[in-house]
Amino acid sequence: MHIRTLIAAAVLFTGGAAAAEDKLNDPQIATIALTAHQIDADRGKLAQKKTKNEQVKAFADQMVTDHTAGANEVLALAKKLGVKVEESPVSKGLKDGAKDTAAKLGKLKGAAFDKAYVDAEVAYHQAVIDAVTKVLLPAVQNAEVKKALEDAGPTLQGHLVHAQQLQTALGEKKDEKAEKPAKAEKKN
Repeated sequence: MHIRTLIAAAVLFTGGAAAAEDKLNDPQIATIALTAHQIDADRGKLAQKKTKNEQVKAFADQMVTDHTAGANEVLALAKKLGVKVEESPVSKGLKDGAKDTAAKLGKLKGAAFDKAYVDAEVAYHQAVIDAVTKVLLPAVQNAEVKKALEDAGPTLQGHLVHAQQLQTALGEKKDEKAEKPAKAEKKN
């Protein structure tokens, strides 16, 4: 299931790769941030196309808007600082995990897609928040890159809370559907 892939990516993202390397440098950190934004914008675009649920669509719209803006901010800062993209095992692991998740989401439809997408978003945002606080911020050297990471925190936290609320709402809708046949049987 895609959750195992996300958990593996979270482990890689939050420590495994950083421990394997001496230390992430600022270009690698900027590339990780860019990659994380691009992954979530792309996943949001997939959800925009596949969902019929208005709440999920609104969330996907927000992910596309916010993470596209985030990616553009990272690119602008990298350009300003003269930093070029530098892949690391962490950014490569993120891309691999995103491909796996996209393939699994691509096979799903309807409520199954919505649930899997929202579950992925909860896990992904938690992993990104953990990575920023436990791996990226401690390793960053440049003050502007550090500030950009710190400034992203409240937005990421807001996305996590929104995804968790949506996850709960989707679970409640599923429960309501399960209750309707039971209520109909009681009337008979």
